[in-house]
Amino acid sequence: MKITNIEAYPVWGGHRNFLFVVVDTDAGISGVGEAGLTGRELAVMGALEHFKPLLIGQDPSRIEHLWQTLFRGGFFPAGLVLSAAISAIDIALWDIRGKALGVPVYDLLGGLVRDRVVCYPHNIGGGEDIASLVESCQQTTAEGWRFVRWGLPSHGDVLEPGWAVRTAIREFHAVREAVGDSIDICFDVHTRLDLSDALTLCREVEPLRPYFIEDPLRSENPDSFKTLRGRTSVPIAAGEQFGSKWAFRQLIEEEWIDYCRLDLCLVGGFTEARKIAGWCETHYIRLAVHNPLGPVSSAACLHLNLATSNFGVQEQPRRTGAALQDVVPGQPVWENGYLLPPTAPGLGLEFDREAAKKYPFQMTEPPHLRRLDNSYTNW
Repeated sequence: MKITNIEAYPVWGGHRNFLFVVVDTDAGISGVGEAGLTGRELAVMGALEHFKPLLIGQDPSRIEHLWQTLFRGGFFPAGLVLSAAISAIDIALWDIRGKALGVPVYDLLGGLVRDRVVCYPHNIGGGEDIASLVESCQQTTAEGWRFVRWGLPSHGDVLEPGWAVRTAIREFHAVREAVGDSIDICFDVHTRLDLSDALTLCREVEPLRPYFIEDPLRSENPDSFKTLRGRTSVPIAAGEQFGSKWAFRQLIEEEWIDYCRLDLCLVGGFTEARKIAGWCETHYIRLAVHNPLGPVSSAACLHLNLATSNFGVQEQPRRTGAALQDVVPGQPVWENGYLLPPTAPGLGLEFDREAAKKYPFQMTEPPHLRRLDNSYTNW
């Protein structure tokens, strides 16, 4: 079997673009993957064009070899643009491998270690309208979700840390009172705070027992996590902005995080994610995969989590099947807050290329935030 083509499909999902990648073979078997790096899809598509000559004619079963070739083959080690492209290709290659052998991808990764995968949704509301957040959390709880999750509030496009932290603390109290003790709380700072404000937030919410506080600090200097880790007992999650195992080195080796937020569609696909997961296991760090993307990402994350012993929770913004059902038929089954194992070979999905063309790419820019003095801050 040889690779014959790689084709990118940027698809508008109603509020953001999703970048799907199909790898074709001369055996009539195709695999589908998905790339991360939302808002920079055209850059990733450019990387895919560079990769085509390296891949066409190659044996798709040599997944590790092809990963090494793509990551190291341009002399400069892959950064986020290249790692996003590699991720999509790698996921598609594992999909092909599963289809060729007639087994789900999780069988290739060692087989099931659990019968279902617990997920958390994205709740809405908050900020100046805490009642709307409470209502959202009560609604998802009633639907069967076992987690709630929301993020650091802002005034429109203005984020002042003091106000945001004080408001977030009020939100925590209101949500915990509304959903009770049996529902776990995930809270995403989204890299928007500096150390002092992050520490204030973490200490204040410790008694409310969050499942984790996500990305309390910017990701460029992981060394800062050592100061935060020693001054709060709240569980910490980080890593969604990292593009390879190398970026995780300090956080894992120094045990500064409790949950690894690797993004399967950014970190290098299954090949790299499995290495990071095993490394985390040696430090008692659990996976909480970053999955804000489309249905291929959701399915790929599910397969990884079904076969990974040190799993915590899967991010799942909405129920599967709620988006692009015509483009990606056969999405995994959601039931009472869990995703269930697919039984079809590969990822268990189909990809309709003609349906994908009905939702053409739209040029968009991710949101931007500023301080009151109009200086830039992280979104």
